[in-house]
Amino acid sequence: MAISDDLRKTLSDPTPLYFAAGTADLALQQAKKVPGLVEQLRAEAPARIEAVRNTDPKAVQEKAASRAKEAQATLQTKVNEFIGTLDVDLKKFGENAQDLALRGVGVAAEYAVKARETYEKVAEHGEQAVKTWRGEAADEIEELAVVVEGKPQPVEVKEEPKPAEAKSEPASAKKPAARKTPAPRKATLTKKTTPPAK
Repeated sequence: MAISDDLRKTLSDPTPLYFAAGTADLALQQAKKVPGLVEQLRAEAPARIEAVRNTDPKAVQEKAASRAKEAQATLQTKVNEFIGTLDVDLKKFGENAQDLALRGVGVAAEYAVKARETYEKVAEHGEQAVKTWRGEAADEIEELAVVVEGKPQPVEVKEEPKPAEAKSEPASAKKPAARKTPAPRKATLTKKTTPPAK
């Protein structure tokens, strides 16, 4: 029973649909910015291409070789420092590993909370986008106007008793009429008949 309740609750929750709608709306907003970026790249492209054409390949090669030598020397010194400071004490290593694991769990929990918050924000954005698409934003404004202005009061019409009924029975002999509620209508099923086999 609990599983079916969970499934019903999960399937009736509109939040994932609002999340999808919000994601689509945000993607559409970002896509609207693309033509401006394309125009900017078109304007900057000739200058960049000309700069690449004017560079000397030998100078670029020498510069790359000097950077590679510097990186190799830096990497070698860092590796030597790491090996020199490596502590062989297994107990300390175990404590560090446990501390890192706990930090990892904390970071994972923090990211999970941030992801949930982002999910909810995008879902709210999607809900607003869906309401805008449906025109429900105008309905909410109308509801707000009703709350501010108040509902019009219905006019009550009083029915007067018929003179014939009042004269036929004395007031003390009248019994209050019992109200009968109409029985609920049952759906009628149409029975399909099949012709007899020949």
